[in-house]
Amino acid sequence: MRHREILLEYKVHPLWQFLEQTYGFEQAFRMFKPYEGANILPRLVDKNTMVVSMPLILSNTNYVGTHFGGSLYSMCDPFFMFLLMMNLGKDYMVWDKGAKIDFVKPGEGTVTATFHIPNSEFEDIKEFLKKEKKTVRTYETEVVGEDGKTVAKITKDLYIRRLV
Repeated sequence: MRHREILLEYKVHPLWQFLEQTYGFEQAFRMFKPYEGANILPRLVDKNTMVVSMPLILSNTNYVGTHFGGSLYSMCDPFFMFLLMMNLGKDYMVWDKGAKIDFVKPGEGTVTATFHIPNSEFEDIKEFLKKEKKTVRTYETEVVGEDGKTVAKITKDLYIRRLV
């Protein structure tokens, strides 16, 4: 299969389509085993914003009793990508290109991360991709504890390509 044919077949996996259509976006994620096991709870606030929380439970606790770093990253992994995919539409391909997590302090209790991309960013991307075929955008968020203090800082690089 040629490179161009692969790009044109880029789409949401049929299982995810079924889960989202049958149960809704949030519940589909709650059924995703890595999220279910870590008790990661995504909530779609609006088309631009997602809030994800994770209470400290045995299955996401590390050796010293605080949030496991892998769970902290996992709770932040896909949401900028989903916001971009939902808002840009099927004429654009979005892939994670890179990520970085800085652990600031141990996570205890319930931790929360907010993912927001303003409409102006979607418009800027579409305008840029009228002239160029692809771009890489960087987005950042913080995981915060119940006290409002930063537990971790997340940076995500996303590759975005115009398909048509």
